[in-house]
Amino acid sequence: MTIRKIGPAGIPNLGLGTFKMDGDTPRRIVSAALAEGYRHIDTAQAYENEAEVGQGIRDAGVPRDQVFLTTKILPKDFAADDFRRAAEQSLRDLGTDYVDLLLLHWPSREVPLSETLPVLDRLIEEGKVRNGGVSNFTIAQLTEAQEILQAPVAANQIEFHPFIDQSKLLGFMQQRDMPFEAYSPLAQGKIMDEPVLSEIAEAHGVSEAEVTVAWILSKPGAVAIPKTAKEKRLGSNLAAAELQLSADEIARIDGLARPDGRIVSPDSLAPDWDD
Repeated sequence: MTIRKIGPAGIPNLGLGTFKMDGDTPRRIVSAALAEGYRHIDTAQAYENEAEVGQGIRDAGVPRDQVFLTTKILPKDFAADDFRRAAEQSLRDLGTDYVDLLLLHWPSREVPLSETLPVLDRLIEEGKVRNGGVSNFTIAQLTEAQEILQAPVAANQIEFHPFIDQSKLLGFMQQRDMPFEAYSPLAQGKIMDEPVLSEIAEAHGVSEAEVTVAWILSKPGAVAIPKTAKEKRLGSNLAAAELQLSADEIARIDGLARPDGRIVSPDSLAPDWDD
């Protein structure tokens, strides 16, 4: 298993996403993923499954310090006092003394970063948060965050898959040695219908999902967090870390990006994207 640790935070470059997992599924899948060898679990307050994710970690019996745990807080709680309350509520729900990475889930249109990020710094100083980062931030917002946050911006979690062109943002982040975490890496299943990916997958004797995750992991500073609610797919997603694509195959997948490739852009939260 070739799981690498990325950036100063040491983020395992392959993790399990838990978006839209409810009921008992998060507990069951998280526990199974850790048993399979995963050591990076991603959740968020908005997913409403932190308690189940935390229980899954405990059920697995893997020592807490061996699991890289990420959660996220929505802009509605970015006012200073609200942000601290939200972070401490996540710790209670997850049943842990700390999270390895706490992300601002989306940029706020109302609360300035100068109010939120100093609280994140204090949570890091107190040991309740090991690393702080952001999600869905643009180049301008990342620049501002880096100027305010005393700790390094450990990552920017962004939509990334073969159909979206994130070259401007990724170029900026690579210059700053800032890791990116790819959410919706399988384009919410759309990769399964792409002939280029199917052809490459057939050549390697693997699935389109494995090819896509391997392509993401070929990028500098990349972390992929594919989601699956099926235990049988955990191993194949993890195996993608071992798959080596040729330069030609990577270039062919790079060529799939298109202007309308973005999938996640809620009107109430989305910034003015760099693309």
